[in-house]
Amino acid sequence: MNSQQNPFLRRVHASEQHTPLGSWLMAASPVISEAMAVAGFEFLVVDMEHAPMDIPDMVAVLHALSGTPAHPVVRLPWNDMVTVKRTLDAGAQTLMFPFVQNAAEARQAVSFTRYPPHGVRGVAAMHRGSRFGTKANYLQTAHDDLAVIIQLETPQALQQLEEIAQVPGVDAIFIGPGDLSATMGYPGNIAAEPVQAALKDAARRCRAIGKPCGIVGANADMVRNYADWGYNFVAIASDLAMLMREASQAATALNGKQFTDNNTGPY
Repeated sequence: MNSQQNPFLRRVHASEQHTPLGSWLMAASPVISEAMAVAGFEFLVVDMEHAPMDIPDMVAVLHALSGTPAHPVVRLPWNDMVTVKRTLDAGAQTLMFPFVQNAAEARQAVSFTRYPPHGVRGVAAMHRGSRFGTKANYLQTAHDDLAVIIQLETPQALQQLEEIAQVPGVDAIFIGPGDLSATMGYPGNIAAEPVQAALKDAARRCRAIGKPCGIVGANADMVRNYADWGYNFVAIASDLAMLMREASQAATALNGKQFTDNNTGPY
């Protein structure tokens, strides 16, 4: 993968000067997505795993983000060949694969993003990814524009971090603190000392092998800590988390009814 071709990776590889800041898109709304994109974020995770977003919804969000400073990172619902094919054909360039557990699954993920003979991506002549057939030599060069991010979310996956990160075609690692805290026995408690120690160690190990790594945090203090630990790209909260936080504060101030925040995750 030529990092100069992908806007997200260009920013990540320049993270020694500035750590790219992003957020999560959970509302599945093109209007809210566009607003987030001009608010100052450099990347936005288009979440197809936990948000009510299928391929047509994702395309609408990609349309909304085009022409804005924020680069879309599409988090797939699963490491699934058909979904990857349709997502790439729909024009996504940067993909995040959730809940990858080992190097074999990482190799499988990469293979889904490559045309034969380098992978198993299905071939179509006319789609948004090829600019409707106008990109020269698209079948031969499509992978040059792509970025593959592998998400590690369990202690078992972290144990194999180096092996997973060194799979050819894996461009970056993303540590999922929500699921990691739950699978470590601290559901909803990302701030637990063992979880924080594991997150800090993951950043250290990624830097030791020269593989960019990213993470998401619920608030600014948490995100600053992650950047200080050496994470190369960081995200804060989500569109819905920010909306609910501001809306609840306004409602509480005006009618005195206390909003109960049941959000225990980073986004």
